[in-house]
Amino acid sequence: MTQPADASRIRWLLLDADGTLTDGGMFVHGHGSELKRFSVRDGFGLRAWLSTGREVAVITGRGDLSLRHRLADLGIQRVVSASGPKGEVVDRLLADQGVDRSSVAAMGDDIPDLPMLRRAAYPMAVADAAPEVKALARWVSASAGGHGAVREAVEHLLRAAGEWQGVVERHA
Repeated sequence: MTQPADASRIRWLLLDADGTLTDGGMFVHGHGSELKRFSVRDGFGLRAWLSTGREVAVITGRGDLSLRHRLADLGIQRVVSASGPKGEVVDRLLADQGVDRSSVAAMGDDIPDLPMLRRAAYPMAVADAAPEVKALARWVSASAGGHGAVREAVEHLLRAAGEWQGVVERHA
């Protein structure tokens, strides 16, 4: 897909968790605790995004401890769990932070993410997203959720801003 000029202005990345940062599956132990799989490629992408002075917020309907541990390890502090309607959460978050929607991208995979995606200037979807999410998205990853899709999104946005090569050079 081509990179619209407004992708270069994105400073905030809003992410769904299950199905976007994970593959949407979970293991539930007999005592009720959950186990989830996260992509290290997504982790690198998020660290690269944060290293450029940009912001990340994760908005999820579930807030299990495995997600919180992973995000804390990545340095992501803005996590809204058990969020209820995601559109209202986005409205509050952006108002509280004084963020203009024109600088916001959001990535999701399923119907509950639609209100969040509609409020972003640059909605994005993972490759295995619901058809309704893909139809709304201005960009769709080649990878499925939990398998590097967020890393691809970060690279896409940073390339549009002319900053990806700097990330590569810092790690070469």
